[in-house]
Amino acid sequence: MKIDRMIGILSFLLQEEKTTAPELAERFEVSKRTINRDIEALCKAGIPIHTAQGTGGGISIMDGYRMDRTILTSKDMQMILAGLRSLDSVSGSSYYGQLMEKIQAGSSEFITGRDSILIDLSSWYRDSLAPKIETIQDAIGDRHLIKFQYYAPSGEGDRTIEPYYLVFRWSSWYLWGWCTDRKDYRLFKLNRMDKVEETDKEFICRQNAPVPDLSTEKIFPGGIKVKALFTRDMKWRLVEEFGPHCFTEADDGRLLFTADYTDMENLVTWLMTFGAKAEVLEPAEARNIIRRNAEETLQIYKEN
Repeated sequence: MKIDRMIGILSFLLQEEKTTAPELAERFEVSKRTINRDIEALCKAGIPIHTAQGTGGGISIMDGYRMDRTILTSKDMQMILAGLRSLDSVSGSSYYGQLMEKIQAGSSEFITGRDSILIDLSSWYRDSLAPKIETIQDAIGDRHLIKFQYYAPSGEGDRTIEPYYLVFRWSSWYLWGWCTDRKDYRLFKLNRMDKVEETDKEFICRQNAPVPDLSTEKIFPGGIKVKALFTRDMKWRLVEEFGPHCFTEADDGRLLFTADYTDMENLVTWLMTFGAKAEVLEPAEARNIIRRNAEETLQIYKEN
């Protein structure tokens, strides 16, 4: 919408010293002519925008100009409050609730109607997660190392980390930081961390510390080609976990599932949760592991 774009342009100009029409056109995915019309409309609305042609020119707001009112819309405020509530769902303190009250008190005219978005980031592990999140947040703010005991598939051990980011992804919480033991950046799952402590040892933030690449291709690179048949009553699980286009209907009515998987152990564990409702066709290694597991399980439960 034009009004949303104009508010976006104004917000950008308030934060940047100078920009150009081509840069704004690329940012808002419109033509340069459209940007020029928007700038003209903002000028007519009383915003002191200065434009200059040639080398060193550009678009800027006159020095000293400040907005008397917030440029946030009612929808913007609803999104902000929804985000704060989502953080409050995992917080061990009342900070986010107090922050919401401050925003609501100062912007009541922008908040109308009832909430339309509710986000709950908590889990069954909220009681144990909240103290970890609070400790890690404090350590990030203080630039203090943290230490904890970590349980990984390769074994458990003590870790000391320079904490940089708390990450919520794939329905779980993670810590991204520099591992002093591995001498590299690592992603740690909070549910696998125990005895999390903020130390009194400070660290200097590393130059160009990267933001974690959280793309599925990076974290779950695939490589294991999976092909399996599922009974039709398992369609809901396939759709929920992989989407409606992960399977086709086989001649016998079963669902032919194909996908790329990263880890053989996780693949086998996932397939075995379906019991007799899934038959693995490929890879042969997964089929053999499941057969051995089934035989060993049968021996445990075999009647005397």
